[in-house]
Amino acid sequence: MCGVRPRRVSSLPGFADGIALGFIYNKLEIVEGGIHFDSFVTCYTFHKFALFQSLTSHSFCLVCNMRASTTSVALGLLAAANAAPFKTSTVKRQDAGKIVAAHFMIGIMATRSSAADYDDDMKKAKAAGIDAFALNIAKDDYTDAQLNYAYESAANNDMKVFISFDYNYFETSENEAVGAKLKEYCGKPGQLMVDGKCFASTFNGDNDPSKLFNANTVRTAAGTDLYLVPNLSPTGIRDATAVGDIDGSFNWIGWDSNGANRAPTAESNVTTSDFDSKYTEWLAGKTYMAPVSPWFFTNFPSKAWVFPGDLLWFRRWNEILALAPQMLEIITWNDYGESHYIGPDSETSLHNDDGSSAWANGFPHDGWLEMAQPYIAAYKAGSKEISVTEDKLVYWYRPTPKAACGTFDGIDTLQDAVFVVALLQSEGNVTVTSGSNTQTFYAPAGASAYQVAMGTGAQTFALLRGGADVFSAKGGLEITENCSPVNLNAFVGVAKGNAA
Repeated sequence: MCGVRPRRVSSLPGFADGIALGFIYNKLEIVEGGIHFDSFVTCYTFHKFALFQSLTSHSFCLVCNMRASTTSVALGLLAAANAAPFKTSTVKRQDAGKIVAAHFMIGIMATRSSAADYDDDMKKAKAAGIDAFALNIAKDDYTDAQLNYAYESAANNDMKVFISFDYNYFETSENEAVGAKLKEYCGKPGQLMVDGKCFASTFNGDNDPSKLFNANTVRTAAGTDLYLVPNLSPTGIRDATAVGDIDGSFNWIGWDSNGANRAPTAESNVTTSDFDSKYTEWLAGKTYMAPVSPWFFTNFPSKAWVFPGDLLWFRRWNEILALAPQMLEIITWNDYGESHYIGPDSETSLHNDDGSSAWANGFPHDGWLEMAQPYIAAYKAGSKEISVTEDKLVYWYRPTPKAACGTFDGIDTLQDAVFVVALLQSEGNVTVTSGSNTQTFYAPAGASAYQVAMGTGAQTFALLRGGADVFSAKGGLEITENCSPVNLNAFVGVAKGNAA
């Protein structure tokens, strides 16, 4: 898959022999610049390899030291894993100040009645290192009221916000109105400014002739200096806006796909890093706002599919540290409908239910926010490795095996596994029990990731050092065979010391 013939692993130092070598030889190909795991590919650039056999059978952990970094990246591999193809690669970094934004859906906020209703979001985001919320708006009658509340709360909490115009709703003929809206909000104290200019973005804006973002029209109507980083693509319609008209571009595609907004296939697999490369080449030094997203599942009557998530949240953050783009946008803070929220629990009364409660209620994701915090700090510091200040295990899993859910668009790209990221100050052993399946892995200091075959029943997670338990926790949701209605969302939790 990487385009070169594999070399025998027995010639590489650090690989075990016997049954371990048999597993690796049958399931793992070492190729130039990467590794090929059975039916999927990762193309990280590795400096050296070391194989550690699990303390129980049928599972191995590959620990890899990345070139130009001492961060350990460990992937727990199952002999029975049947993942969709995916790959990653490095793209030349951009040197600039770093800004972290998170996409925030204003459209589900009709019921908020004051700036104070936004305070909890602002405080939690700021504590994690997020600089600004991208306020996604359409043309609802409550939009301005909610924008004013959000801007006021941002100013009160030393946060920043900016408007992200949703061009699923704004039309080509409304670019003057978009500029007028920016003129109204750019002077507010909560507004994100970049290079002394009012920052603004979009969702879409170049894929429908009737809904095209026009940068020059927007600038003229705004009557103020703008720093425009819309969600335009290298292959979009260029009738209204050329790359020379913008200051950069935001890439929404935070998941491996088939290139046509569905899960990857054996015939077509466009990875997150593939899109990074396309954007950075197209922008030629202009600001690239890269996407980071943990998951995608939606089950509305009008749209119902899933992208492969699995260990995406871990893999993507390591890609971001290698790429070091000028800006990144987390997708999302609160889009419960597409299951990639990392903010407050979906059951809060501070938003209206768009129907997503069927799969989002009872499925917290704030553990992903907790995991992101050291990565955000490392990204801003320009580091290729994270600093861990507290031992914790961040885990996630779906509520049912995929066979119980029947046919669903993209479901075959998911692995029936429980996923764990260990954030450790010093090495230890991680034990994961999923139903009747128990696996123990060696975990180095830093960040490492593992997966265990999904089993129905209780889910438990433990960290051990020197044979003694450091802490353990039970997942708040048991895995069952009941998948009616279909729910491929992830339950996310954190195990750590007394707070587990």
